[in-house]
Amino acid sequence: MGKARLLVVEDDPDISNMLKIYFSGLDYDVDVALRGNDALEKTRQVLPHLIILDIMLPDIDGYEVCRNLRTSTRTSHIPVIFLTQKDERSDKLQGLELGADDYITKPFDIEELKLRVKGAIRRSERESLTDPRSGLPAGRLIEEQLRRIIREEDWALADLRIGDFASFNDVYGFVAGDDVLRFSAMLLGEVVDEHGTTNDFIGHAGGDNFIIISTDEAVRKTVKVIKERFDEEVQTHYNFMDREQGFVQAPNADGEMVQSPLMTMTAGVVSPKEHRFADIREITEMAAEARRNDTKTEA
Repeated sequence: MGKARLLVVEDDPDISNMLKIYFSGLDYDVDVALRGNDALEKTRQVLPHLIILDIMLPDIDGYEVCRNLRTSTRTSHIPVIFLTQKDERSDKLQGLELGADDYITKPFDIEELKLRVKGAIRRSERESLTDPRSGLPAGRLIEEQLRRIIREEDWALADLRIGDFASFNDVYGFVAGDDVLRFSAMLLGEVVDEHGTTNDFIGHAGGDNFIIISTDEAVRKTVKVIKERFDEEVQTHYNFMDREQGFVQAPNADGEMVQSPLMTMTAGVVSPKEHRFADIREITEMAAEARRNDTKTEA
């Protein structure tokens, strides 16, 4: 996996800079927000794997930030560790009731905080809550969303997959492949923010496969823009020669070098307006079939 992303929400620049330097030295990708609203905006732009959140902030307090994160479908899964000068039992309970994963009091032991951060991220991955490469909800969280929508009426699910991703991995390696997955996750988030709704869900179903749950009206526009932007912007992950020729030389199943197209995004959409679903497996199977038909259409 790539670097785990941390967001430090702390208005004291000495503490925030110290945490940024310390965790960056441990090979984390660290961003800092000095205000609560800035933290919410940064989280919408790029999902962190974990948030270290001070309670006392100059605009909205850490409790309100946590409440916002937990009530949004997009951010409800992100582990939160509260960081505060308060040491009262009532403050700790309030944070935990809001869904915080842990709580540490200033002045804190940096080694203890490091272990708490590692433990929270490891628990999230072990419980299949997030994909370690994209930071997006995975496994059990996707299943929970599917069980929710099957009881509702106004929804649509888009199944998206990166075509020819395996060939790219063969040629450029898995580190470059992980960069493409992170790029894809960020792109989906940007487009959903622009064309979707506040309750939209983005998940990483595994490998090169993503899902979006939105309204039937919003998802069509969202998918169209994602496909157009992905096909254009993913080309920056190739070298100049491969971009110019429009393909890569990759080994096939027999080990022979063949021409493989540049990556594209394919998508299939299903909704209860077109079909009544008996169980969640039927939703995912029909969405995957719609995506495979999209691949055939493009071919």
